[in-house]
Amino acid sequence: MSKKNAVTPSPPSVSPSNSPAEPVVSPKAAGRGARPEQAVTAVEMGARQREISVSEFFTKNRHLLGFDNPRKALLTCVKEAVDNALDACEEAGILPDVTVQLEVVANGEPPPAPSQATRFRITVTDNGPGIVRQQIPRIFAKLLYGSKFHRLRMSRGQQGIGISAAGMYGQLTTGKPVRIISRIGPRASAHYFEVQIDTKKNEPLVHENKQIDWGEPRGTQVAIEVDGRYQKGRASVDEYLEQTSIANPHVKLAYKTPEGDTKEFPRTYHELPPAPREIKPHPYGIEFGMMLKMMHDTKSQTVAGFLSGDFCRVSPALAAEICKAAKVPPNGRPRTIHGSMAETLYQTIQSTKIMAPPTNCLSPIGEKAMLSGLYKQIKGEFYTAVSRPPSVYRGNPFVIEAGLAYGSRPEEGAKTQQPTVPLAEGEREDEDSELARVIRYANRVPLLYQQSGCATFKAVLDTTWRNYGITQSRGALPAGPMVIFVHMASVWVPFTSESKEAIAEYDEIHKEITLALRECGRRLGVFLRRQQRAESEYRRRNIFELYIEEVVEACHHLKGGKLAKEKLKAQLQRIAATRTGGMKTDEVLGKTGAGPEGLPNSIIVTPDGIEGDVPVASEVDASVGRKAAPAVVASQTDLLEDVEPKGSEKATKARGAKRSSRQRTGDKISKSKADQLPLFSAKGPSQKKLTKRAVRPAKATPSRSVTGKKK
Repeated sequence: MSKKNAVTPSPPSVSPSNSPAEPVVSPKAAGRGARPEQAVTAVEMGARQREISVSEFFTKNRHLLGFDNPRKALLTCVKEAVDNALDACEEAGILPDVTVQLEVVANGEPPPAPSQATRFRITVTDNGPGIVRQQIPRIFAKLLYGSKFHRLRMSRGQQGIGISAAGMYGQLTTGKPVRIISRIGPRASAHYFEVQIDTKKNEPLVHENKQIDWGEPRGTQVAIEVDGRYQKGRASVDEYLEQTSIANPHVKLAYKTPEGDTKEFPRTYHELPPAPREIKPHPYGIEFGMMLKMMHDTKSQTVAGFLSGDFCRVSPALAAEICKAAKVPPNGRPRTIHGSMAETLYQTIQSTKIMAPPTNCLSPIGEKAMLSGLYKQIKGEFYTAVSRPPSVYRGNPFVIEAGLAYGSRPEEGAKTQQPTVPLAEGEREDEDSELARVIRYANRVPLLYQQSGCATFKAVLDTTWRNYGITQSRGALPAGPMVIFVHMASVWVPFTSESKEAIAEYDEIHKEITLALRECGRRLGVFLRRQQRAESEYRRRNIFELYIEEVVEACHHLKGGKLAKEKLKAQLQRIAATRTGGMKTDEVLGKTGAGPEGLPNSIIVTPDGIEGDVPVASEVDASVGRKAAPAVVASQTDLLEDVEPKGSEKATKARGAKRSSRQRTGDKISKSKADQLPLFSAKGPSQKKLTKRAVRPAKATPSRSVTGKKK
């Protein structure tokens, strides 16, 4: 390096504290002769500090709330409005009727196609209790304002951000205010508001407030104009509403698409979910700092009263026991407990065995409602639903529910199926290699984004579906026509972000989801094994029927042309059907159209056994299948009557078996799990002997027919 380019570091200079700061001059600026830059002093830095409004923060970081891109932003606005409507209706004890309308905004020009449009108007109308006039501006135009954050009870909304954030996004992208119409009763006036958010103060700005005539007797209507992108398919508004209908079968939902079509999601469950009750915090669910704050804010005069009054599952006797173990005076004032004494009290509480929190604060979907929603929206041939017992994470109670739909249901009015060609032993029809679809819910709300980061999805991957007859590659979803449904109900769902798109990974939550999925998998495995055995028996029957014609001709020839061929052929066909499962095989394979449980081409399993009574409104009439089933079984039993003379002992036993079979048909299907496992019921001794005797000549005749030998 040359001396011209070398830079010699100068020793640091130390100036007195009271001397003014020397200007800092960069080498480049000094070379150009520029003015030196004055260093910023601590006083100037302190003067620049100011409070940041939460509205300002989320305005710059709107991606945290789910407004990443126009397509996702459109979905988020619809989701927040629908969630608020459903929460309000259920809390007021009203069966929800919700209408969602998407309109393309043209701004004075010819409206473009929905797929090309960039601005939409979202209108959501409900039949809820309405909102009082004084609260409307704050609910729709102030972030972190709501009634659900401080309550420990299950609800869709939690943070008081959602609907006001949707209005803020519309204000940022279009400059238009949120329009609200609300009415609290038929005799009350309907109030119309236009509001926006003052982002600097996080306060509502009311542009218009008046009374109007509205045709609805009560309810709320919200209209937000936003920039967005409409596209059907996965993670779209259409999919969100379909999945909402699955988890909320008690909701009547109408969707007016941007194309002008109307999709109806009818109510298939006419009972409201049980109303959750608010509970007090559990001692296991608080941190040390939170306990100190609660002790400072409590209205109790004693430490024992604070423990028994401000927490659930802590009785006065248990509170006295905790105080004694922590060496804290039970009659002392809570505000005087601090330092090491407070820390000892906290550690004693955590080490004390306390009953789990109550679960009446939860409102799970329920197995019947899950089956109803799955059957209504997903076409399949097997449905099952499981509700796990309540569990606890960090002191918060939660319930995991799982459902499963497998196979494909034939379309109504489809063309007549072609005759089935017998397959060789071990040969199977081509199957689709599609991967299973996972639909996730938290407090009845569909989760459509961040699937790979969700505890639900990870639990599905960790489940060994190969044990239940489903193909699965390592680290991948199971393969096959299957939809996996998982729902978490809790007073506080641990979302990974404010956008509420994925559930955080907790060991307790992961374990409960895995156990629920395993139970669904076991039931699916039972169904698949039944179906495989039925297919095998059906192939055997086809092979028998190939030889029946030759056997009949050979027997006719041996009898010198005096044998009634049609009668013998009918007898041999009945024997072949009986030896290969009879009508049971046809029912499992869906050949009869009735279905094993009286539900057309489907099987529904619950913990109580196999059920066929699914409340699916007017779409499915399960009673038709139940009425047809006894006649089918009775005709199957009649096939055995002609084999033996009516006066014989074996015929008498067969008629007795026939009567008992009819009695069993009228009874309800057995509820125990042991009765679900075997596919075909065991034959009685009289039927075994009867079938053996009838088959003997049929086995001997084909060899003579093939070789051409005669007596």
